Amino acid sequence: MRMNTPRVTPLNEQELTPEMLDLLGPRFSRIPLLNIFRTLARAPKAYKRFMVWGGYILSDANALSPRDRELVILRTGFNWQSGYEWAQHVRIGLDCGLTEQEISRIKQGPEAEGWSEGDQALLWATDDLTRDAFISDEHWHRLSALSEKQRMDLVMTVAQYTQVSMMLNTFGVQLDEDLTLDPDLCP
Repeated sequence: MRMNTPRVTPLNEQELTPEMLDLLGPRFSRIPLLNIFRTLARAPKAYKRFMVWGGYILSDANALSPRDRELVILRTGFNWQSGYEWAQHVRIGLDCGLTEQEISRIKQGPEAEGWSEGDQALLWATDDLTRDAFISDEHWHRLSALSEKQRMDLVMTVAQYTQVSMMLNTFGVQLDEDLTLDPDLCP
């Protein structure tokens, strides 16, 4: 985590008016309201549009498999040193088929031993995008097993989670109570 306290204070229980709860959506009547959403809801119009785009990235409309999507999201969050992003998506990644060993290896990047060619290609592309905002010709060619739509969704997924990481880091969104900060993401 880059900050020990939030710059933008998440909404507290008293601020969760019926209008705000309606904006946040029905899913939060069933699950705890995460700090990311409590924080982003401070800008209600932006939050509403953010959720539509983020919903696409995390949906079946994204042509990447859930496992590949989470591999890319975790590498993006790690590259941007977003402790909150990493912590949230470790558990999602496990639910989507990544192993604990793979999640640990994501931090080492595409050159770590044990990656398949496909996983390695996704990690190289993610590193290119988070470093240069461009996938090199060499690494684009390594993605040749993916469809054009999958390659487009790869870029859009990294872009979305680059944005999320920037917001989380800059706004100082703190970990939810059930999350643990990865020691490799401590300042």
